[in-house]
Amino acid sequence: MVGLSAGERQFIHGGIAQDLRSDGRQRLQFRPISVQTGVIPQANGSARATLGATDVIASIKAELGKPAPLQPDKGKVSIFIDCSPTAAPVFEGRGGEELSAELSVGLQRCLLGGKSGAGAGIDLSSLIVVEGKVCWDLYIDGLVISSDGNLLDALAAAIKAALSNTGIPKVSVSVGASGEDQPEVDVSDEEFMQFDTSGVPVVVTLTKVGRHYIVDATLEEESQMSSAVSVSVNRHGRVCGLIKRGGTGLDPSVVLDMVSVAKHASETLIAVLDSEIASAEAIDDDDAI
Repeated sequence: MVGLSAGERQFIHGGIAQDLRSDGRQRLQFRPISVQTGVIPQANGSARATLGATDVIASIKAELGKPAPLQPDKGKVSIFIDCSPTAAPVFEGRGGEELSAELSVGLQRCLLGGKSGAGAGIDLSSLIVVEGKVCWDLYIDGLVISSDGNLLDALAAAIKAALSNTGIPKVSVSVGASGEDQPEVDVSDEEFMQFDTSGVPVVVTLTKVGRHYIVDATLEEESQMSSAVSVSVNRHGRVCGLIKRGGTGLDPSVVLDMVSVAKHASETLIAVLDSEIASAEAIDDDDAI
């Protein structure tokens, strides 16, 4: 928990009300974003993203598995987040465990939609090898290295960048297996398919402080929030998920307005993130030559 004096709290509220935040940003302005890809060589894909002083890493591991009986035409994705105790004092002990679980669930809802897979921002059908029998299971691990607010958005950005860096091995399936048998598969060590991230959304969290809401809140700003709404939006403007935090209720009309603002803000975030990912991948390609 961030301890602020009465004067500091008043300064934060007053600045937001005047559209001039403590660090000089406007209410709907993001902090500088930077991305590195391929930071974990052992993973199928990985990326590091910084949003101001918030620093996170995401890695992707792909393993062959079996589709769930109720979703024979979809692969599976699991997301687990770990908050390093060195990132912030509040992460030590149960505080870190509770936040890790909250972030993991939040990202599942924002990126994967409901339990049925409806609204998923990640195309689970693209992970199928043989319908009902063989699929790719993606294990997404996130690590919070340093925290200065807006962790959900930063982790979602790192996951999107890591997925763009992910190569799925090409699989050959034997045609001789009968209908009931598990088919034999041969996984290539040399040929990989690039994961399609065109539909993967970004997450934009609107934090309500006083009568106004802001994007990309710092830890100090988050300590003054009454509620927050996180909206995942893809490049086509489609809302893939939504979660609310904070104890204060919101009128439905306010939520609709926040979703509209998040969709608008997502356009800027997607453009900047696409540019950062392209630059990071170009550096990786140069290093590989």
